[in-house]
Amino acid sequence: MRYRTFGRTGWEVSEIGLGTWQLGGDWGKVDEETAMATLHRALDLGINFLDTADVYGDGLSEQRIGRLRRERSDHFYVATKAGRRLHPHTADGYNRENLTRFVERSLRNLGVESLDLLQLHCPPTEVYYRPEVFQVLDDLKQQGKIQHYGVSVEKVEEALKAIEYPGVESVQIIFNIFRQRPTELFFREAKRRNAAVIVRVPLASGLLSGKITRETVFSPDDHRHYNREGQAFDVGETFAGVPFEVGLEAVEALRPLVPSGMTMAQFALRWILMFDEVSVVIPGAKNPRQVEDNARASGLPSLTPEQMARVREIYDGHIRPHVHHRW
Repeated sequence: MRYRTFGRTGWEVSEIGLGTWQLGGDWGKVDEETAMATLHRALDLGINFLDTADVYGDGLSEQRIGRLRRERSDHFYVATKAGRRLHPHTADGYNRENLTRFVERSLRNLGVESLDLLQLHCPPTEVYYRPEVFQVLDDLKQQGKIQHYGVSVEKVEEALKAIEYPGVESVQIIFNIFRQRPTELFFREAKRRNAAVIVRVPLASGLLSGKITRETVFSPDDHRHYNREGQAFDVGETFAGVPFEVGLEAVEALRPLVPSGMTMAQFALRWILMFDEVSVVIPGAKNPRQVEDNARASGLPSLTPEQMARVREIYDGHIRPHVHHRW
């Protein structure tokens, strides 16, 4: 496992982390034994960065990570998120009372006295134009309830606005072969301000694993079944916002680029790691084998300039018209 510096925090984090949405909910049920085996295997492989949120399984994901802390002495970082518990999910809800309450609940779930990293969880765009919200985060940091804070965003515009606040140390953003817009301006600005970049949805909800077909059936409690059109949350979180059939066609165009001995998922992760601005990639996993496959991407050879150019051509030809202008 290779490690990268996480912005201004001084942390050295595994370039492949673990996203734990799957271990809480919205991807079909994962039982306690499998969830814990997955978390333990991640630490065994040198992964030291776990991403979660207070709404994943209504706190179940955080609680499982809290159990992991009790069972292992290894040092690892936990990034959690707050804000999506709001109903309705409005900018006005991002106030001192609610954020403090959310933080204290996450502290209990994780079994810690201070959160390593708190991220605003894809708040409405208006929140990024309210300095008072970030003052609340500064105060929570001053109180010792959080060590660092950042944001998880839907749009490049939000990411660029967020890093104007001096206290924002990280940005979590969707970036993958099907979502390439962050390379145009955001990565450059993040590097200039030394802000950490956390990459989520790296496999476009499994499309870039190469294992999904037109015949694949998703369970009713899987967001790939119920959020295809953005019925529950931003459609960009499901298949990276790419229409399902279009995504499958693009995957077939990508297949010839995948070298022997590398899976499609590993190729997709390796493509992301070609960008130095990326601090950590957080593919999710539902079992230990998936963690192992993802972690292997760290040690694979770099992609060639020809492979990188061809990926860009496939993006421009198949994907760009559907996503580039939206996020």
